[in-house]
Amino acid sequence: MLVINRSSDGGSVVFRLSGRIEPEDVEELQRLIGLEQGQVIVLDLKDLTIIDREAVTFLARCQAANIKLEACPAYIREWIDAERGRGGRD
Repeated sequence: MLVINRSSDGGSVVFRLSGRIEPEDVEELQRLIGLEQGQVIVLDLKDLTIIDREAVTFLARCQAANIKLEACPAYIREWIDAERGRGGRD
């Protein structure tokens, strides 16, 4: 189960993600990010525990779209880098 907490300091919006990202969570995160047009968006991944390949691909797309990935666990960062190196292909 993923818990999403939103906060804002006026200049940026931070989504703190806790728990595990499931495929349906990716859709919800895309929707929430889409609502924040014109804002600097940060995804705080400190409390993220489990993700799958679809979530890693989503995070790689976020990073490519200048969304900051804050407190990203090393294993997730390495997986994102590997996916980006593969071009996200199977």
